[in-house]
Amino acid sequence: MQSSLNGAGPAQHAAFVPLPPARVIAEAHERSRSFGLLRHASADLQPLAADALAWTVARNEALCAHAVPVMETLSAQIAGTQSMVLLTDAQGIVLHALGDEEFLGRAQRVALRPGGTWSEQSKGTNAIGTALALGDAVQVNGDEHFLAANQFLTCSCAPICDPQGQVIGALDVSGDRHQQSAHTLALVRMSARMVENHLFGKVYEDAVRLRFHARPEFLGTLVEGLAAFTPEGRFLAANRSGQFQLGLSSNAMQAQTFPSLFGMPMSALLAHARSATPQPLRLALPGGVVVNAMVEFRPRGASALGWMPDAAGAADGVSGRGPLPSPDRQAPERARGQGQRTGQEPGPGQAVPLPWARPAGAMPGGRMSGLRYLDTGDAQLAQVLDRVSRVLGSDVPMLILGETGTGKELLAQAIHQDGPRARGPFVAVNCASIPETLIEAELFGYEEGAFTGARRKGSVGKIAQAHGGTLFLDEIGDMPLAMQARLLRVLQERTVAPLGSARQIPVDVYVLCATHRNLRDMMARGLFRDDLYYRLNGLVVRLPALRERTDLRVIVQRLLQAQDRERAAGAANASGHASAPGGWPRPRGTGPLRVSARAMELFLAHRWPGNLRQLSNALRTAALMAGDAQEIDIDHLPEDLFDAEDPSAPAAPLPTGGGSSGEAMDSAHVRREVAAPAAAAAAPAAPAPSAVRSWDETVEDALRHALSVHGGNVSAVARALGVSRNTVYRRLKAMNGTPSAH
Repeated sequence: MQSSLNGAGPAQHAAFVPLPPARVIAEAHERSRSFGLLRHASADLQPLAADALAWTVARNEALCAHAVPVMETLSAQIAGTQSMVLLTDAQGIVLHALGDEEFLGRAQRVALRPGGTWSEQSKGTNAIGTALALGDAVQVNGDEHFLAANQFLTCSCAPICDPQGQVIGALDVSGDRHQQSAHTLALVRMSARMVENHLFGKVYEDAVRLRFHARPEFLGTLVEGLAAFTPEGRFLAANRSGQFQLGLSSNAMQAQTFPSLFGMPMSALLAHARSATPQPLRLALPGGVVVNAMVEFRPRGASALGWMPDAAGAADGVSGRGPLPSPDRQAPERARGQGQRTGQEPGPGQAVPLPWARPAGAMPGGRMSGLRYLDTGDAQLAQVLDRVSRVLGSDVPMLILGETGTGKELLAQAIHQDGPRARGPFVAVNCASIPETLIEAELFGYEEGAFTGARRKGSVGKIAQAHGGTLFLDEIGDMPLAMQARLLRVLQERTVAPLGSARQIPVDVYVLCATHRNLRDMMARGLFRDDLYYRLNGLVVRLPALRERTDLRVIVQRLLQAQDRERAAGAANASGHASAPGGWPRPRGTGPLRVSARAMELFLAHRWPGNLRQLSNALRTAALMAGDAQEIDIDHLPEDLFDAEDPSAPAAPLPTGGGSSGEAMDSAHVRREVAAPAAAAAAPAAPAPSAVRSWDETVEDALRHALSVHGGNVSAVARALGVSRNTVYRRLKAMNGTPSAH
């Protein structure tokens, strides 16, 4: 058995004294016995269920993404040695395995496969469990394993730490005990260090990063020190080699700054980073050791770190930063012309140009955006926004659930606008609206001649268009199964291959998904992939239906304001009363529209099966009907607005107030309602001419009777009389809507 460091843990820095192998094994065996394990007892060979394993892999997405390429290299180095390479999480659960096929069969008999658990609590002394317990690389050979069933193995394992020094997984090589080699542990340790350095670079890719070592030839190797700082100079993190060279623990360095550690002003370091061809620096460490260093500072324009610019793109004034581009309101239109949305697209594989930052809360076309803007007072929605804000800027995937029209894309736009990718493109794809035969080309793009009818120069897919930004997959539940498999591969490998091409294009996208379907039910019926589901549902939020919300009045006001801005924008680009796209031709000088109290009562009573989309369209139509009026009243509402309401819905409150008479109900409709009660009675004698009632009185009596029969349910009354609900309300308005009306 070999051990590289003592058991102080990966976050410590000082002189690491190797423990005697016999002592390490003895202590590990003692822990195994304390867990209640017996050396000759049968091991727990039951792996995780497929859905639990898929969820575990999804939770460790970043670890897998950076470790799997390293595993493939390591596997090639040990090929033909009756061995395998394994990646585990911090609990010892195997996430991924590669190796010689002949040995894989033997390994599976002891659960050395994905889903198997190799903690000391489960398998006793073994390289994976013991390395995780010690926070140190170890090799366990043959009968050093606690369980007799595992003593045919030789295993070398090194833990993998995040930039804060916390163990997040382990890399292991296991093989036949007769093939053991002291060099294997060194290979594993180097590979784990490579994964850690990759993770460090990814986490702090927007920070000021320093690479340093006392010997210049070691810069760019696995043994170089890495340290990350904010542009102000505050220390963020250092890798293991960096901690060792600085002679400080991770905790001790949290109070340090770049000047206190390296003796140079931060402004000088940033000036050096901005030079055209920066040369290595000579810096003095606190202990007097002089190191060679290279500085890197290439922020992408926004970051999850709190010191970077906000979503509006305002400069934060930190030293060493050049001025950011000023907000450009026309940039989204230019970006569309450059292929970001529609229109002319860049060639396959080309980078998609990113727009400048937009003003806070603004989106193209005046649409509502920003999480704070969406908070209109409803408690359910406020809880959703709070949960979303807690993971904003992380790589945690989000799945938005809700009925059609509840504002899923609006929330996705706000997440993008408030997140670190606000300067990148927001590309929305409705998976339900694209024919199954075209969705592959639409998402992944294609090369010239990939299929009949393909564009001459090919096409960039939506995934590549979203590079550097957010890809919003609406109605993900409608994506065909074959495309689900391809999408999963893209999400895992961060590359996309256009149709007709063998090359892989790297993509950096944050994926948001939404659906109104029950994905768990679809999984049970085999219509949605389990592994894709667990990859996408890091945080699941459900948007309440409009009928469940308490902020309808505010929503109506916001929608009218947004539509009024559209109208104003159209007026600025057109002459006379020509309407803007999506606007309406209200006369100039007309103030903002309001909704009358009577109409608002109807809105509050309506169930809104189409949710926000239905409300927005109803207001747009009503605004057209209102003309130059100052408010939308019942007369302006679309005729069929309430026709589709559920007959079992609660009765709507009857509006009150005076007004002129609406259109009369057709006599056939009146007869339809009054004929049934009359049918059971004997035909009355012909009335005297003086007893004949007026038309209005007859209509009003029929309406009162229908209201009484249907318990005041206006929807049911309208259906019984064969008229629209608006017609009923107009007649009630003419009758002053008194309680005696029903």
